[in-house]
Amino acid sequence: QVQLVESGGGLVQPGGSLRLSCKASGFTLDLSGVGWFRQAPGKEREGVSCDSRSKRDTYYADSVKGRFTISRDDAKNTVYLQMNSLKPEDTAVYYCAADRSSTYYSGSYYCGSGRGKYDAWGQGTQVTVSS
Repeated sequence: QVQLVESGGGLVQPGGSLRLSCKASGFTLDLSGVGWFRQAPGKEREGVSCDSRSKRDTYYADSVKGRFTISRDDAKNTVYLQMNSLKPEDTAVYYCAADRSSTYYSGSYYCGSGRGKYDAWGQGTQVTVSS
């Protein structure tokens, strides 16, 4: 069964850090394009960071550039989102996604108009940044 399970969300003060994890089962993340998205109440889902299947074409939204880092641990079949210097506007439900096809897409494409290429999504984890 194909599944993505996120964890690591929670409540953190402004300026703090969190690391989100997304563990895959039923397929190999190493061969997949992956991404992290977020959705705040009343807003559209936003592409935060997306990585091509080659892992050499990574996109970050301007709002998180320099603060967030996407990475993978192939041995654990897990993708991470390290979030530093968190701000209240980072508050949202965060989702991971994967594209299991063999077609190559860039990170910017995945996070933009290509998000429909993802065929596996996690259930989401809440991140709240507040003092």
